[in-house]
Order: sequence, then C-alpha cells, then structure tokens
Amino acid sequence: MTRYLVPLGLFAVLVGFLFVGLGLNPREVPSPLIDKPAPAFSLPQLHRPDQSLTQNDLRGRVWLLNVWASWCVSCRQEHPVLMDLARAGLVPVYGLNYKDRREDALAWLQEFGDPYAASLMDADGRIGIDYGVYGVPETFVIDKAGVIRYKHIGPLTVEGVRQKILPVIKELQR
Repeated sequence: MTRYLVPLGLFAVLVGFLFVGLGLNPREVPSPLIDKPAPAFSLPQLHRPDQSLTQNDLRGRVWLLNVWASWCVSCRQEHPVLMDLARAGLVPVYGLNYKDRREDALAWLQEFGDPYAASLMDADGRIGIDYGVYGVPETFVIDKAGVIRYKHIGPLTVEGVRQKILPVIKELQR
C-alpha cells in the first residue's frame, strides 16, 4: 500500500508546484538588487563618447534606467511609451545601450526619436550583467540615494507605466 502512496504523494507535490508556477507573472521576476544600491558604472555617452556618466552623477534625483538595443524587437514596441514618458517630464530617463554598435544605436534613435536624457554605451554588456539584465528591454527605477526600487522586465506599456512605474516614482519623489 505504501509503495503506491509515496509516488502519489510526490506526484501531488509536483502538481502543486506546477499550479503555483503557472500562476506567477513572468514579468515580475524578483530581483536581488531591489532595495540595494545600483551597481557602479562609468560609461561613455552615446552622443558624446568622449564624456562619461556615472551613477553618482545622478544622485539626488529619482531616475529610470532603460536597457535597450537597436537590434531589440521589443524595444520598438515600448519606444512610443518611453517617448511619452520623456515628453511628460515626470522623471529623467537614461538609456543603457546594451551590446550594440554605436552607429546602429545612433541611427535607431534618429529614426524613432530619442527619449533619453543621456544614453550610455555598454558595448560588452558588463554593466548589464551587474544589473542582472538577461534580456532587453528592462527598466529600473532608482531613487535619490542611488538605490534600485523597482525593476520591470520586458517592454513598458502605457498601463504598466500608469499602474506600476508612476506610483513608485511619485512615492520616491516625496
């Protein structure tokens, strides 16, 4: 009798894990960086490669870091949302151009518009790795002290910005 109960019990546990897993939102992958200082960087700016920007240059304000690339199909999908966000002027948006060629990135921004206060070049992807990026686009909300407060995986949507990003930003700007 017990030889049937043990496999049945294991099967029930596996079904339970499957059921819980199917209910999770894949866009809400927990990040170990939430509530931790943003990883340090010093990167050349896309438009001014002779000038670099560091995370310390951005202290004292709430800002978004949007990881993007010209080769990223989903980045085209979210780009109008970023343009609207930049036009609204609620928060500065900084780009992290990830594993891309400078010429391609500049041409992409020329064609689709540039929502970024500045875009940084991460040609080898090292800074993206420090931020735990495993795909583009990804967006981080960083507070005045340089601490990551929210991470969004995948393309931003109007609803996502309105329901998740803006409330976090407004709370942090108080």
